[in-house]
Amino acid sequence: MTARIFKPAKNAMQSGAARTKEWQLDYEPEQARVIEPLMGWTSSGDMKQQITLRFETKEDAIAYCERKGIPYQVIEPKVKPERKAAYADNFAFRRIEPWTH
Repeated sequence: MTARIFKPAKNAMQSGAARTKEWQLDYEPEQARVIEPLMGWTSSGDMKQQITLRFETKEDAIAYCERKGIPYQVIEPKVKPERKAAYADNFAFRRIEPWTH
């Protein structure tokens, strides 16, 4: 029962960055998923896959795992480079293509 500690990615369906500031703890699956022969649904008897814990800091998540004796793996987030953009750049002479309405 290994736990993964990571910062979740931004939701692709929304432009905001909600729920990306906190750290999340998920458990790795212990059992493989099986396909039910009657309906074709994918299922598993592993109930820990349904547990998601959220922490304010990475250190809080690590302290929780160490306190409970859970082996863990920390996945560091990839840093997105910030792009500086100004409204005046829309009208600059160095634009590759001309500005149109």
